[in-house]
Amino acid sequence: MRHPTDNGFADRRKAAAEAKQKLLKKFASAPKADDPELAAKLAERQANAAAREARRAERDRLKQEENARHLAEAAALTAAAEAEQKAEATAREQAERDRIARVVADEAERKAERDRRYAARKARQR
Repeated sequence: MRHPTDNGFADRRKAAAEAKQKLLKKFASAPKADDPELAAKLAERQANAAAREARRAERDRLKQEENARHLAEAAALTAAAEAEQKAEATAREQAERDRIARVVADEAERKAERDRRYAARKARQR
């Protein structure tokens, strides 16, 4: 029992030859390298590629400028923080020196008062 769509060897060869002829016809009708329309499309593609490259370069430049600005801001903030820390350290050192000076002055005042009392007591005893 043969299937009605079952092709024989000759039918398959004929179909292959027709397909090959269609491909050759399609290739022959394809635009040639010196076709003005093909050249125009190629020029348009190159122009688009150049414009795309210019936009990418501009984006990269803007990104680099933004990064440089962020680095400058970070450096400025770091410098300000260091200056503030230095000022705080100087203020702490000055406060410590003032406290030490007050303690020394109070101690000298107490010693002077003690010496005065001692001298007064000795003067009363004589």
